[in-house]
Amino acid sequence: MNPGLSRLLHIIALLCVAAVAAALVSQHLFDMPPCAWCVFQRLLFLVIALLCWAGILLGRVAASAPRIAAGLVSLLALSGVVSGWYQYTVAAQMVSCDRTFADRFMVESGLDAGIPWLFGIFATCMDAQVKLLGVEYVLWAIALFVLLLVLGVIAALRRS
Repeated sequence: MNPGLSRLLHIIALLCVAAVAAALVSQHLFDMPPCAWCVFQRLLFLVIALLCWAGILLGRVAASAPRIAAGLVSLLALSGVVSGWYQYTVAAQMVSCDRTFADRFMVESGLDAGIPWLFGIFATCMDAQVKLLGVEYVLWAIALFVLLLVLGVIAALRRS
């Protein structure tokens, strides 16, 4: 497998894990409770990281696996951009984001109740509008998803 492609997938995965770690520190140490869209985006970050590492591992068996993983990462990153944009423009204006897609998905999947320290929904989208360094948290997430999308496309198009 191309070492540059492997390195790029590792970087994407580590960025995702760092984003979730920052969100957990914000939640548990600085009392910034997450909304349904926040925890849905955490899930996207974690799935992207797992896809990257699975692509690297499977790349030892199938040469196309890392590029396929990178393509899937790009699609999930695009989904993250869309979900963040929806959170910022629509859900944050709602008194409750109860029964939106993110809320239904997280609750019906059992992640909300099964792993509450990671995926528990403890605020409405309107209440979860907090700023980090003067910028709303969701805008940081959107920016990271855009970066992941660009890196995913580069990885998917990289030659073996």
